[in-house]
This record gives sequence, C-alpha cells and structure tokens, in this order.
Amino acid sequence: MNQLPEKIIQVRDRRFLFRVEDSAEAADYRKYEDLRQAVWQFSEDHLAGTRNLLCENFLHEGSSLFLGVFEEDESGRFVTDGEHLVGFSYGFVGLMDKSLGFDQPGNLWFYSQFLGVRPDRLNYGLGILIKEYQKEVLLRVFHLETVVCTYDPLTAVNAYRNVRHFGMTVLEYRVAPYGEYGGRLNRRDVPSDRFFMSWDLKKELRPFVPDEEVKDYLERWPRAIQLEYQQLETEKGAARLEVVTQAVFNLQDKFILVPVPADFYLMLNLTEVEDPEIRRLPVNWRLRSREVFQHYFRRGYQVIDFLRSEEPVRQGCYLLWAGS
Repeated sequence: MNQLPEKIIQVRDRRFLFRVEDSAEAADYRKYEDLRQAVWQFSEDHLAGTRNLLCENFLHEGSSLFLGVFEEDESGRFVTDGEHLVGFSYGFVGLMDKSLGFDQPGNLWFYSQFLGVRPDRLNYGLGILIKEYQKEVLLRVFHLETVVCTYDPLTAVNAYRNVRHFGMTVLEYRVAPYGEYGGRLNRRDVPSDRFFMSWDLKKELRPFVPDEEVKDYLERWPRAIQLEYQQLETEKGAARLEVVTQAVFNLQDKFILVPVPADFYLMLNLTEVEDPEIRRLPVNWRLRSREVFQHYFRRGYQVIDFLRSEEPVRQGCYLLWAGS
C-alpha cells in the first residue's frame, strides 16, 4: 500500500495536522464519537461502539475511512488525542448498482457519512480542507473516483461548498430520510429532507457561473421562492430572518433561482420557542422549498450552481437549469 498521506496546513495563526486514523486500539476511536456529539449534540444518535469502529477501519477488517484533524499544542507538537481533535470525517465503501455486487471495481463508490468541525474552530475553513484531503486519500489509497453524501438543501454554507466549490451533482431529493432528527443542527419538528449528491473526484473544479457574473445572474433570473425579511427577537437572540411568502411553479425560463436562508442553523436556533408562528418559520421553508425542488426536478431542471452575494443583502440561491 502507498504510504498514507499526512498534511500539515497553517490557517492564519494555527497549524493543523490532517491524517488517516490507523490505530489498532479500540479506545482511540472514542474521540471521533465525542467530537461528533460536540458538533451535532444529539445523544440519541451515536456511532457504533469503539470496538466495532476499529474493525470498520479499512486498515483492519472493514472498508471505512477515518480522517482526523489535530490542532498543534502550545509546544508546537501534534498530539493525536481527543483534546486536540478539531475536525473529522467518516465514511465507507459502497455499491452503486446493487445488482452487480462486487464483480466490477467501477461499481464501487464511497459514502461520506459524517464531516464535522469543533464549534470553536468553524472559522478556519476546515470543512473544505477536510474534503480536499478526503479526495486525495480516496484517489491515492482507495483508487475510487466517486463520492456520495447527503446534506440539508436549506444550509447555504453546505450548498456553497458542495455545489459551487466541489461541483457535486444532485442525484435526488429525499424527503425526511432520517425521520425526526434533533440536536444542535436539526430540529425534530423540521423534516430532515436531504439532497443526495454525487462527487466526481476527477472532475475539473470550475463553477458554472464565473465570479464576476454572479451578481448579474442573481438580478436577471426569476425566483421560484418569494420572501420578505422579518426582524426577529426571541429569548435566543435577535436577527433579520428570511420569511417565505410564496412558491412559484409556473416559471418557464432557461435558468431559475431558488433562494434559501443565509443561515438556516441560526434560524433553527432562534425560532425554537413556544410561539407557534415563530416556531413554524423553518418548517415553512422546508415545505415550500420541498415543493419547489420536486416540481422543477420533475420538469427536467437540474442544480448547476449555488450563487451567493453580500449586497444589497446577504443571500444565497441555487441556480437551476432547464438543460439544452
């Protein structure tokens, strides 16, 4: 096997070690579950026991890949323990066409199940760096060229990373595949809808809309969701949030924009209050956006980019294309 790649990357004032977990000690896998709980904070949902996680590692008996990001300590050393683990990803090899089984190597893909960054290190761009490191390992060590994953289509930060930066393809819209899912990044009363995505690791990274044309596209093309802004103040804090006013289903244009909240995680948190009207704001976003995506996907539209701008207001929109 090729030597497992490791990387030290400096981001502003800190250095981070990116490495493949190779431990043969079950206890060393506990740190991934601890960090996952720190990120999602949903104790009812958990990884398998540490002994099982050890066996899952492709370096032992399984087909799973554990990647860890460790922060440099005060003495300039990298210690690969839970205290210094600030980011991770976890996934495993799966089958594209189940009828072919394992007969053809090209029938394999990698399902990227978890990627998390410690909440106090979210402003270091580690999410993108982890995905880039994952790509390197999968190509060099696994010899795989396709990754699949899911994410919440209403989360602009993930949409920008997955669609625009990495050029992933939306394969399907899945309605609440995880059921009632709570924690810091989800709410039980907001259906857990997801995009199922495919990432071609050999694809050239080039967004559909050049940076200098983003503003023009945002101004020119019609929007399938109409919204207004509401200044909201609750016991959780205050913010100016987007409120859905109407879904539009009769658009015929070559390109269509589908707006999403600038910060859906913030919306989930601020609206988790007793007032039913306020609490329903993210639910309305889920239900109306579900209708819009499903409607235009049935008509042959596909997601080709994610555009965002800070002026005149902070906004993010999927760009849907009717095809040639």
